[in-house]
Amino acid sequence: MKRWLRRLNELEVSVCRRASRSSQRPWLLRPFALISRLGNGVFWYSLMAVLPVMDGRRGLHAALHMLVTGALALILYKGLKGTTRRVRPCHQAIDIPAMVPPLDRYSFPSGHTLHAVAFSSIALAYYPGLAWLLVPFTLLVAASRVILGLHYPSDVLVALIMGLALAYSSLLLVF
Repeated sequence: MKRWLRRLNELEVSVCRRASRSSQRPWLLRPFALISRLGNGVFWYSLMAVLPVMDGRRGLHAALHMLVTGALALILYKGLKGTTRRVRPCHQAIDIPAMVPPLDRYSFPSGHTLHAVAFSSIALAYYPGLAWLLVPFTLLVAASRVILGLHYPSDVLVALIMGLALAYSSLLLVF
């Protein structure tokens, strides 16, 4: 592992330990596990399916915009995960359990957060009235990744920045 990445892991593992301890309470674990599962695609693909039904051509345009941006986000984050190969907190420290099964071995960046931020940003550009739903859900998805022992805070922060950059770049091209 790269030295800078090892040092970053050492700095962040204490935050991950605290988050992990709190997630072992069932009243907290269950909602965050559900949010994480929904953030894995179920929520977003459902939204993309509903938009054309509710708003016709404009909804279809928004859904396609989200879908194309999501594909670019997938390519970007898979490439970064393969390059950095940052081990997840649950694989780094024995006292940080994965509270849900990880989708892959590496943590940087958080794909859930990257997609949630990109999808929310694009959807809100078309439908600002959805902010009451999308903003809290996106923040909860991001928090769930650390709470469930799957990501370091910097994985989530960098994914948030990447998601914003990707979404707003795509919006500049479309609008």
